[in-house]
Amino acid sequence: MLIKRTVDVPESRVTPESVYLKRRDFMKMTALAGAVALTSGRVLAGGKVLVAESAEAGTRKLEGVVAGPFSTDQAPNSWTDITTYNNYYEFGTAKDDPVRNAVDFKPQPWTVTVGGECAKPGTYHYEDLVSPYKLEERIYRLRCVEAWSMVIPWVGIPLASLLKRFEPAANARFVQFKTLYDPSRMPGQRRRILDWPYREGLTIAEAMHPLTMMAVGVYGRVLPNQNGAPMRLVVPWKYGFKSIKAITEINFVERRPRTSWSMAAPSEYGFYANVNPKVDHPRWSQARERVIGANIFAPKKPTLMFNGYADQVASLYSGLDLRKNY
Repeated sequence: MLIKRTVDVPESRVTPESVYLKRRDFMKMTALAGAVALTSGRVLAGGKVLVAESAEAGTRKLEGVVAGPFSTDQAPNSWTDITTYNNYYEFGTAKDDPVRNAVDFKPQPWTVTVGGECAKPGTYHYEDLVSPYKLEERIYRLRCVEAWSMVIPWVGIPLASLLKRFEPAANARFVQFKTLYDPSRMPGQRRRILDWPYREGLTIAEAMHPLTMMAVGVYGRVLPNQNGAPMRLVVPWKYGFKSIKAITEINFVERRPRTSWSMAAPSEYGFYANVNPKVDHPRWSQARERVIGANIFAPKKPTLMFNGYADQVASLYSGLDLRKNY
């Protein structure tokens, strides 16, 4: 459950949080001075077009979205925070690589293959998967192992509603997810940073928990490419790398599936990846965090067990040693 910078990803390629935040503060000051017109709707960076602060300058608005349960009362991060500071190695290892490198990615048409221990396997079109359900907006905290967090207004459907449609068998103890593998469309996959395609998994109980969400949008709008379009997992009590993006495959399996980061670094990345402030990363503490966009001089806040969702999910791990099963 701890993010590892492998030998294939040099330290210089991954932007430290403090450097990124200082740079972002500088950009804001420059914008106020008129050098960068964020309010105009778009910003040019490295020859690519970036989505600006206004959601109206971004993707298509989703219709019929209702307020969902479980939302935090914390104020959400800005559209710019959410769409320009991303971990998405399929499009690059730096935090601002995805917004640049995913601009030409086309997430439609899209299909998802469902298989394994279920009564209704098959290949389903995106529209057929999403259209039967009412879209909910849920404001969730998302925690990264690098001591930062965001508050994001995701739009999607409960994952349980989707999975029940496929009628999982009694012996389906886990759910495995896979990301699209297409190096021609995802330039980060041309480097052997991970064993592509990206793989993740949940226990069936975690997958069916009402907090777990299949997101198709953010801020009431269609999910941007750099945030995992057209559909991504959101598991708010776990570290962000569990929330796999651009899902093309769902399998119901009896045995615990192998996952990308636990395959790459088993001593640092466990299958469960629950937010646990008592388990430190080898190079930094997990005990405190800072919300992206906050004053960089303000003290970090204590990290909450299960990312603040302990009341809802702690029972899933009754009797499990969360130091060993990290």
